[in-house]
Amino acid sequence: MSKQFDVVVIGGGPGGYIAAIRAAQLGFQVACIDEWKNAAGGPAPGGTCTNVGCIPSKALLQSSEHFDHANHHFAEHGISATGVKMDVAKMIARKDTVVKQNNDGILYLLKKNKVTFFHGRGSFVGKAEGGYTIHVAGKTEESITGKNIIIATGSNARALPGTPFDEVNVLSNDGALRLGAVPKKLALIGSGVIGLEMGSVWRRLGAEVTILEGLPTFLGAVDEQIAKEAKKAFDKQGLKIELGVKVGEIVNGKKGVTVNYTNAKGEAVVLDADKLIISIGRVPNTIGLNTEAVGLQLDERGAIVVDADCKTNLPGVWAVGDVVRGPMLAHKAEEEGVAVAERIAGQHGHVNFNTIPWVIYTSPEIAWVGRTEQQLKADGVAYKAGSFPFLANGRARALGDTTGMVKMLADATTDEILGVHIVGPQASELIAEAVVAMEFRASAEDIARICHAHPSLSESTKEAALAVDKRSLNF
Repeated sequence: MSKQFDVVVIGGGPGGYIAAIRAAQLGFQVACIDEWKNAAGGPAPGGTCTNVGCIPSKALLQSSEHFDHANHHFAEHGISATGVKMDVAKMIARKDTVVKQNNDGILYLLKKNKVTFFHGRGSFVGKAEGGYTIHVAGKTEESITGKNIIIATGSNARALPGTPFDEVNVLSNDGALRLGAVPKKLALIGSGVIGLEMGSVWRRLGAEVTILEGLPTFLGAVDEQIAKEAKKAFDKQGLKIELGVKVGEIVNGKKGVTVNYTNAKGEAVVLDADKLIISIGRVPNTIGLNTEAVGLQLDERGAIVVDADCKTNLPGVWAVGDVVRGPMLAHKAEEEGVAVAERIAGQHGHVNFNTIPWVIYTSPEIAWVGRTEQQLKADGVAYKAGSFPFLANGRARALGDTTGMVKMLADATTDEILGVHIVGPQASELIAEAVVAMEFRASAEDIARICHAHPSLSESTKEAALAVDKRSLNF
């Protein structure tokens, strides 16, 4: 007889393990199934985010930023650093340690909250009395039954047709995080989050980086003014970004990769590189889930179809995170995971897609929440805009990083904040104030009247709010 659970979560990434823990806190008997393995073959929960995404990329970004500062910025502080070298193997080892610490932390939290963990791949067998039977394929084979099933199987890197990942020369985000040496020439296809972050890491360490983007505009989802400011900074750093290209034949050889493409002028170009990172988006992961066994509905993208509450077409089956509609962000998955656990318990779980922040952890960082100026114009919304440059911020001057600005958009009539967009130092931290303000439907004046510490980068948020109503004291 199979083991019975109130809730079975398939996937131990940000959406899955958070959903499992919250469900257990609400009094349910919970199982969480996850197949990620560490180098020793042991469990490594945390999904793409912890293993080959958010966490390891930030570790490498931090290491490469220290190296860049030592070589190019310490001198202005009176610090002499000569002969600075990067031990890539040690940098990668540190990254792996950070990942393992997060894996172990998740396992500890699951155990602490009395969640039964199964290491293996979970798949549907069929409907059972009182729920669904799930097969777990790991070191041992077993079946469990769940009254409620939460699918949180995440996403996979999208491959370029005709150019499969070999993780040697043609790399996904996984291979890009495991390079054993700095490539002399690095090519990337796609100028999204992964492309910019990985390009930044290896450029700082000495690689000649070229990013090819098919779209004619840079960071089309970002506020246009912010994107232009970021592009200027990247150009100045030597990150070569070509827009409006059409990629043709890609030849993966013994000595590297050759990318043939047509540039925005219609000229044929041949780009030779030691390594190629392809970062053209991600696709929902339902591989091996055996959805057909129970008739689980998928859309044309392969994503699981859900309603506003993350319910699928099957009673008692829910899905969250990258495997469903909406932005593929770890914190979005976490919010949905908590909300679903609470809905199963009869509560009213809450996820507000309008206040989910976005961050690109480059230097300068780019962060935003809410609508962009071009979206407001397209929707015919009357708005007011205010901005404040970090160049005029005392704390930014002291840090030695005055790149960028804070920009705020507010309703022309009500003054309610509709969007906040930041490019500059610590944007990932500064955006949190805007998220809180928008969640409580604050006005620009509310932010302007709050006392911010001096000197602090957050003063630029206050000044941007003041600028919305043309009341900034610094202009």
